[in-house]
Amino acid sequence: MPAKDELARRRYERLVARLESLMRAALKPAYKGYYGQLILGADDLAEMGELKDVRRAAREAGRRLGWKTTTHLVGGRLFVLDEREVPESIERLAGDAAAAAMDRFWEESRRPRLT
Repeated sequence: MPAKDELARRRYERLVARLESLMRAALKPAYKGYYGQLILGADDLAEMGELKDVRRAAREAGRRLGWKTTTHLVGGRLFVLDEREVPESIERLAGDAAAAAMDRFWEESRRPRLT
């Protein structure tokens, strides 16, 4: 039986490493590690294994990144979120970026469309 436990442990460690890599890649450098999120679709989840194992591995990967990790399953998608308190300077930067994105959207939606 120990060989089976060792195999399961290695499989879990690979899953944690994969999720940590995906979570790290999703971070925006300007936010200095805050506002982390990862969204895994149904296909991703099916490929990674059982939901309870993926959630546990995601929480472990988040701990390695310094996140206060929560997971939420919504409509077949798993949301992995960093729920830490965000410093005011980064919160302001993110708010400015969101406002600029909304301004661009509104400007583009008012332009006449050439068909």
